[in-house]
Amino acid sequence: MSTPYPFTAIVGMPDLRLALLLNALSPSIGGVLVRGEKGTAKSTAVRALSTLIPQVEVVPGCRFSCDPGAPDPGCPDGPHEPGTGAARPARMVELPVGASEDRLVGALDIERALSEGVKAFEPGLLADAHRGVLYVDEVNLLHDHLVDLLLDAAAMGASYVEREGVSVRHASRFLLVGTMNPEEGELRPQLLDRFGLTVEVAASRETDERVEVVRRRLAYDDDPAAFAARWDAEETALRERIAAARALLPSVRLGDGPLRQIAATCAAFEVDGMRADIVMARAATALAAWAGRTEVIAEDVRQAALLALPHRRRRNPFDAPGLDEDKLDETLEQNRGEGEGEGGDGDSDPDPDGPDGGGQPPQDGPDDDGPDVPAPREADEGDRTEAGAGTGGEQAAAPAGEPFKTKALSVPGLGEGASGRRSRARTEHGRTTGARRPRGALTKLHLAATVQAAAPHQHARGRSGPGLIVRKDDLRQAAREGKEGNLVLFVVDASGSMAARQRMSAVKGAVMSLLLDAYQRRDKVGLVTFRGTGAELVLPPTSSVEAGAARLEKLPTGGRTPLAAGLLKAREVLRVERLRDAARRPLLIVVTDGRATGGPEPVALASRAGRLLAAEGTASVVVDCESGPVRLGLAGALARDLQGAAVTLDELRADSVAALVRDVRRAA
Repeated sequence: MSTPYPFTAIVGMPDLRLALLLNALSPSIGGVLVRGEKGTAKSTAVRALSTLIPQVEVVPGCRFSCDPGAPDPGCPDGPHEPGTGAARPARMVELPVGASEDRLVGALDIERALSEGVKAFEPGLLADAHRGVLYVDEVNLLHDHLVDLLLDAAAMGASYVEREGVSVRHASRFLLVGTMNPEEGELRPQLLDRFGLTVEVAASRETDERVEVVRRRLAYDDDPAAFAARWDAEETALRERIAAARALLPSVRLGDGPLRQIAATCAAFEVDGMRADIVMARAATALAAWAGRTEVIAEDVRQAALLALPHRRRRNPFDAPGLDEDKLDETLEQNRGEGEGEGGDGDSDPDPDGPDGGGQPPQDGPDDDGPDVPAPREADEGDRTEAGAGTGGEQAAAPAGEPFKTKALSVPGLGEGASGRRSRARTEHGRTTGARRPRGALTKLHLAATVQAAAPHQHARGRSGPGLIVRKDDLRQAAREGKEGNLVLFVVDASGSMAARQRMSAVKGAVMSLLLDAYQRRDKVGLVTFRGTGAELVLPPTSSVEAGAARLEKLPTGGRTPLAAGLLKAREVLRVERLRDAARRPLLIVVTDGRATGGPEPVALASRAGRLLAAEGTASVVVDCESGPVRLGLAGALARDLQGAAVTLDELRADSVAALVRDVRRAA
């Protein structure tokens, strides 16, 4: 077994270390989500935590880690008689992003279950993680069907495996820890809420601190065992402090004053439901125990709010998580009870680098102020100045208009891409549409088709009485249909003909709305713009629609309209993406007024580029941005070349009257 990096050797990141230690002290807090850029030791810190969690007592030989003092009455390996057990370290179980459903929840041998009536069950990762830690690296890339299973297990404290009437249930209570890079996309709100605490991490900008990080990492890579031995005393001291805090935790009192502050804070930040209040209460109690106190004070409530609320407050998908600390302090002050004037400023020790924290360097840098949360982006004053709509010269970026709910756009046909919410696809989950022979391991049995396949062979197999003899060749897989996520590639006209201030603001608002729709439908997005003399891939295809929104906000305009260059650049991007992921189908959204200028025969070249994309089967939608009393209909002509649909900015709105009339006419 490899030697993990010592937790006490981690430099900086006090909020991350504190959040992890609080969960080691009080698992009922519900885990932690670590958000940050790549290369910031997120995974290193989480894996280092595994050596600090106290051991657990388990029933010998039980594959489901039953507590010998209170064994699970429904354990598949049971029943167990209460008694003494064996101590072992709490497990740190890692869930790979590409894991199958059977790997997560376990698998039943369907053939033996049907032919022999035997529940032959192989436990999965949810069983391994029971009474331990379930760690998901890049949790935001986890497939939706695995997210659903995690949500079920986290909500019920148990995992259920169902296969056509044959079922197995086992306890599954675990500490959920996830790490993610927000640039790769966000989490579903339901899963986000399941994490008790959240922390934002970023690489230090302090030279001395960065030097120390590199020095320690190189020493660890050269000799992990020797490096860990140097930190053994600090690790032991930290374990002892965790054990002492755990013993003190039941004695900590959460008074009415702090409880009122917790409720008022959650109400002030408009968090949904009551989970935030409960998590804050547990975190504040754990902070008091960590500081060696038996009374929760105002500073505990404040620190708990900074860790428990940023990912729960109401915000738009493109807004960065974070709390307004001035508003937080004002709310706490307004709800301070009698006798709490001091606020506990001198008694609190929320930093894990306290007296027994384990040899961390002093934190005098920017980390002392909590997570570095980016402020909401405001439009620059230069963005508000008027700019002409000429055909030459670069103009300031126009602010985006208000986003709105868009019409549902989808790729025709039936795909087989990654799970999502846009286009029809063959999936492992969804409504059953038929049956087929299994390809590899059987996952979803189609019982009727299996019986139908086995029935003609019963006489030849020697069946003489009731029952059915089923062979492996008779098994049929259920064919299911659900939704897939697509690659939505935006091709945006940023030329002078689009640069009129009012029109470009409306166009950006429309594209922002489509980006929001892509976020909700779990798509990958890319952004190509064309202006002047050529086209540019502004945003390579990514799962982070936040990055697309940021690039769109700063988009400059002006110059001629090289429409053909924009379409050909899109064609090249799609060609590369097909090589990377052939199953993910593209949807091309061209946002333009259809004008083509610059170079020889610009209109003919644009038409030819459109027909090339159509010949390759690319699904396309043209958003017609032409305005004014006289319209040339050029965007409609482009849509015909692309063999796609054309919609105006008004028709793009899901609730527009024009869209409703058109849908009624089509239905008629």
